[in-house]
Amino acid sequence: MDHTNRSRAEAWLRYADDLHLGPFYRDRVGQPITESAPTETVSLPAAASASRPDPGPASARKPAAGFVPQVTGPSLFEERIEGDTLDRIRTDIGPNCTRCKLHKSRTNIVFGVGNPKAQLVFVGEGPGHDEDVQGEPFVGRAGKLLTQMIEAMGLRREDIYICNVVKCRPPENRLPERDEIATCSPYLLRQLGVIRPKVICCLGACSAQTLLETNQGISRFRGEWFDWRGAKLIATYHPAYLLRNPNAKGEVWKDLQKVMAVLGLQPRRR
Repeated sequence: MDHTNRSRAEAWLRYADDLHLGPFYRDRVGQPITESAPTETVSLPAAASASRPDPGPASARKPAAGFVPQVTGPSLFEERIEGDTLDRIRTDIGPNCTRCKLHKSRTNIVFGVGNPKAQLVFVGEGPGHDEDVQGEPFVGRAGKLLTQMIEAMGLRREDIYICNVVKCRPPENRLPERDEIATCSPYLLRQLGVIRPKVICCLGACSAQTLLETNQGISRFRGEWFDWRGAKLIATYHPAYLLRNPNAKGEVWKDLQKVMAVLGLQPRRR
């Protein structure tokens, strides 16, 4: 291994140690480190490839090019940490995380909120202005709409869990960039591993593309079910998109009704 690749591998090992994943690789000390296989984008099943217009939950913004992390062989984060908890994950992140450039302009780290044993988890892309100020996900205008959606399903916010792919607000509410997602998404995976929900509902393209490991537009797989590490995963449009495009609310309600059917929920009576 040349000096550049060795330095890169050592940096990843230090990062894994920072995330308390040391036992994963310490058992392998002394074994040769091989370079990863060429990167390939994971294709979605044919069921998710129906052709529909692609408004996208963030169509009013320009996403960063190639912002979805790619799979490069076995990950340091694939193995579940024994005895992991949400409190431990929050502690591992720390109150003053500087692992990516998003820390430069943030006010608060937005970890997640809700029932730690929730059957349903909503995953967004990242905090906005109000979330950054209050340190809680989905509390702005889009958050109020999400609360209405949750209540229409016959649930309360405290019944479910809400979190984001990245924990710090991207400047000007832009989409998270590839390196930011790669740095922060392991904490999301740990959160989902601890909660072990029955259903994961991705709000918008960023969270769905991150968990499904694809670059395809959300309209290619919105409303379709996927198996994700023992949970059922479905993607729908982000509430912020619905604020700009209220005609899409009917499509989202159809997606939420699918979630309700899996969870055995009845809509709230008016």
